[in-house]
Amino acid sequence: MNLPQDELRDFLIDKANQYAQHSFIQDDPIQIPHSYSNTKDIEISGLIAATLSWGGRKTIIAKSKNLMERMDNSPADFIRNATASDLQSFDGFVHRTFKADDIKGLAASLQKLYNEYESIGDFFKQSLKPADINMASAFSAFKSFLLSHGLPQRASKHFGDPLKGSACKRLVMYSRWMARPNTEGIDFGIWDVSPSLLSIPLDVHSGRVARSLGLLTRNQSDWKAVLELDSSVRSIAPDDPSKLDYALFGLGVYEEWK
Repeated sequence: MNLPQDELRDFLIDKANQYAQHSFIQDDPIQIPHSYSNTKDIEISGLIAATLSWGGRKTIIAKSKNLMERMDNSPADFIRNATASDLQSFDGFVHRTFKADDIKGLAASLQKLYNEYESIGDFFKQSLKPADINMASAFSAFKSFLLSHGLPQRASKHFGDPLKGSACKRLVMYSRWMARPNTEGIDFGIWDVSPSLLSIPLDVHSGRVARSLGLLTRNQSDWKAVLELDSSVRSIAPDDPSKLDYALFGLGVYEEWK
């Protein structure tokens, strides 16, 4: 489907407005951080929900809620104060290949991060360089920090590194949740990071729709594809490119766009 640029822009903006509604939350893992009002609870629970986000959404939500319960539904307090014995509350947890040792390591590394930085958002902001046009350097630095402070090597696959070619779907989605403005009551806008740096999470649905609309030509769903899609969506919405994620997601999931 090849639409003139003006028609494509209007079509995508209309679809983004259609699907970027508060009701979106009820079926999406973003409902997990929406259970909290404290910004540190929001960014920790959001990271966990985003990290578990592969597979069916009902299962992702259920598993994320299970981890919140294991942290007494106070993720920020748990992360800051957890002892080695406290981490045993994660024993027996498994979501696909993400297991108890992985969440234990993630908790330990986040505790270290909060000892050194004001927040995860502060870490991301400080990891960005003035010339950056996307979040790649922050994603790479975040993964390196986690692996250096407790995250087991076997869990490295759950945190992509764009400098090694990963599309970083879950970190891209997480950064949209945290940094994109709360315009529609969905994303949070709690990070001091420009929304213009955000990308669109590249998965089977968004990739299929993007390719069918001529926004993406690359067949592989890797970081080069993310950059190509960045270029396309920023020509349409340069200040808020990740809003078009709602258009691609809605077309792919709800309309089963071919």
